[in-house]
Amino acid sequence: IIAMVPAVIPILLLIIPAILTTLSVAREKELGSIINFYVTPVTRLEFLIGKQLPYIALAMLNFFLLMVMARFMFGVPFTGSFLGLTLAALTYVCATTALGFLVSVFISSQVAALFATMLLTLIPALSYSGLIDPVSSLEGGGAVIGRIYPTTHFLTISRGTFSKALGFADLGGSFVPLLIAIPVLLGLSVALLKKQET
Repeated sequence: IIAMVPAVIPILLLIIPAILTTLSVAREKELGSIINFYVTPVTRLEFLIGKQLPYIALAMLNFFLLMVMARFMFGVPFTGSFLGLTLAALTYVCATTALGFLVSVFISSQVAALFATMLLTLIPALSYSGLIDPVSSLEGGGAVIGRIYPTTHFLTISRGTFSKALGFADLGGSFVPLLIAIPVLLGLSVALLKKQET
């Protein structure tokens, strides 16, 4: 349990926020209410950030609940920087909610959005993030995915703060890819989201 809990937190903070943001846009497409977005002067970036902020807040609440459960329900000792892990979690959920938006721009059905998000988050997270096998042991495309996937870096931070007493300064190298992922994923979502149906 002590080894698994720090690895479960990144998985839950990946899947749940990504699914919620994907479904939020897919629901509007399916119900036709996204037409309100098409006829307003709101930009695509404003639309996505407006939708993203509540899910970031919800994901952070989830993070704090998971931390309480890890410490008091499962008795997992926490030895590192709580501030460092919290900032990493905030950065990470910004990236995972943006990932959900990226999936949603291609899909109009809520059911399809749910399955697509599950596949596109769970498979890379389990196979390439270092959860089971170290990223350094991966080859080819798997190694590339492992190095750029946000879960890889948050998993390093989570394990480091829980079991190795690492602080913010020790984990700086893992923050950089997370910070890069946010504008990349959000930028792609903005670029691919249609402002008007064709």
